[in-house]
Amino acid sequence: MFNYNISSDACIKCAKCVPTCTIHSVNRDEVTSPRGFIALLGEYQRGNLELDREVKDIFESCFLCTNCVDVCPKSLPTDTLIENVRSDLADKYGIALYKRAFFYLLRNRKVMDIFFKFGYAFQSCGIKIKEEINSIKLPIVKRTVPSIAKKSFLNSHPDFIDNGADRTVAIFIGCLANYNYTDIGDSLLKILRRLDYNVFLAKSQVCCGAPAYFTGDFQTVDYLSKTNIKYFETFIDRVEGIIIPEATCSAMIRVDYEHYFYDQSEWHRRISKLKNRIFLATEWLYEKTDLNSILAQKGVRSDKLVTYHDPCHSRKMQGVYKEPRELIKNSYTFTEMEDPNHCCGFGGVTMQSEKYHLAKAVGDSKANMIEATSSDIVSAECSACRLQITDSLERNSVSTVFKNPIELIADALEK
Repeated sequence: MFNYNISSDACIKCAKCVPTCTIHSVNRDEVTSPRGFIALLGEYQRGNLELDREVKDIFESCFLCTNCVDVCPKSLPTDTLIENVRSDLADKYGIALYKRAFFYLLRNRKVMDIFFKFGYAFQSCGIKIKEEINSIKLPIVKRTVPSIAKKSFLNSHPDFIDNGADRTVAIFIGCLANYNYTDIGDSLLKILRRLDYNVFLAKSQVCCGAPAYFTGDFQTVDYLSKTNIKYFETFIDRVEGIIIPEATCSAMIRVDYEHYFYDQSEWHRRISKLKNRIFLATEWLYEKTDLNSILAQKGVRSDKLVTYHDPCHSRKMQGVYKEPRELIKNSYTFTEMEDPNHCCGFGGVTMQSEKYHLAKAVGDSKANMIEATSSDIVSAECSACRLQITDSLERNSVSTVFKNPIELIADALEK
């Protein structure tokens, strides 16, 4: 599978990437640094390296935060190269049963709906939900995980929401916002109603495929990406755009689909045609509507202090970081943390399950940055970051609460 038309010899060994690398910050080994990954990739390309289990462990240790790509003078797509090697590793060693079960759910929306209904019923039997963070503390595994909503976002609303407007946008909601953090979607609907937009919920959408892509399950990625592209093409000419309140989903569809289809010209052409009609929610709200002016004119300012974390899939992959800040600053007191661009440490399914000690180490650093701001709220347009940061804050006894910027904006409009 590995063939992204990039030779490892393109790396000039300048090491600018190493100080920025998330895994290298908690595991000071040159092997698990961008320069180390590239060197191993070169040996693999030349047929000098066997993909054994030690190599598998190394390539699964990358957080795919794209810091290295961001600073590389040659703009080497190290993250994409690693994702392709992970696919080869998955072909050779298979994928763990629990991951295959999870990816099966992602491919089958109706089955996932049933699974989460049972999950909600089980959760309701004696498990205490911390409503202020929509999460559950699991003392046995010492983890904070998101609670499951009684009803998914997509199943809570009609397919088309008629606000009596002459403009319509579609929403791609993402799995975590659909089943766990449903206030994000509800808040987005409130904002769109205030802006006089009708809403098409695009209920035949499936998972963007990011969890499978980062794990190397390209069969699942192929199915999910093509299903979404074909579905988007059926309605894209009837809406002003597809807006996504999740950085990982947005980056997967707008950026990584093109990477994935580099050798499938027809599908590459089709996503290239669609991608300019797909937006991260705050990006679209700031650039395409008068929401910023509405919030500024409203003049209502909360006494809550807010800081902002830049999701890797937002700032580095899509260039979106100014927009959420400007929208939030209209209604809240704002402060920056020491390094808002520092990865939160989520890292994907494997990192959260098999290498959680690394995710914890990175998460502790982010929690400390947030605590130092004395903020009431930390915000980021990414539910993967929300899961990781909430866990880190709880584990470090930091009282700051996580909110998606869409939730903060909707609250400000209602005051």
